[in-house]
Amino acid sequence: MTGPLHHTVTGDGPPVLLLHGWPQSSHAWRRVAALLPGHRIVTVDLRGFGDSPKPRAGYDAATMADDLHAVVTALGLSEVTVVGHDWGAVFAYALAASHPGTVRALGIVEMALPGLGMLEAGMVPRAGGAFLWHLGFHSVPDVPELVLHGNERAYIAWFFDHHAHDPAAIPEADRDRYAAALGAPGALRASLGVYRAYFETAAQITALAASPLTVPVVAYGGDASLGGLALESARLVAPDAQGGVIPGCGHWAPEEAPERVAAIVRELVAA
Repeated sequence: MTGPLHHTVTGDGPPVLLLHGWPQSSHAWRRVAALLPGHRIVTVDLRGFGDSPKPRAGYDAATMADDLHAVVTALGLSEVTVVGHDWGAVFAYALAASHPGTVRALGIVEMALPGLGMLEAGMVPRAGGAFLWHLGFHSVPDVPELVLHGNERAYIAWFFDHHAHDPAAIPEADRDRYAAALGAPGALRASLGVYRAYFETAAQITALAASPLTVPVVAYGGDASLGGLALESARLVAPDAQGGVIPGCGHWAPEEAPERVAAIVRELVAA
């Protein structure tokens, strides 16, 4: 990869690393970060996303965790509270599990971890398309780019509209921002790398799960999306994990329920 991950650092206090998912960037955390004065907030554009480099390889959890560890180390941080949403939660877990001592507490928001059976069960076809069909579609080489090129804005709008409790929580200007990022040269292909590395990541997560986490872990799903499944999944890698369900919230929790997510961050920092 050419160059480090794009990241921003704001504020002073206990360090907090916030990690986004697909199809977003660190911009997804803007509302939560604004509610956390008294913390040193680090937001990162993951490999392949936003303003970070977009290499052709390296989208498995182990490599993504190494990317994040490099950022944390370069900033001179240790014992960081890490909170991830969607794929960001997968890589947050991999960072905590593979770099002991780096992460002092872990937050998982709206994600079930690959390789543990739960996410895989969600891919089984159901009537009306009520299953995680996009995981398979995004993993196919070349075809998504062929179909989606030039249609990035309409495509991601479908996810914002259908996986939110209140789609208005992701305003048009922010949708434009995410779509423009995906429309940059190589960006769509790069962002889909996390899906194309799915089975590699799943095997890595399965192996890491053999050694349960001992740091504090919380996991929350939106009541209009994963609900209690986020915590159920987290307890497969951290039996003492706590958490639950965020009311009035779909998949896009950092933007739909920033006050609640910020409270979760504060609770983790204090744990």
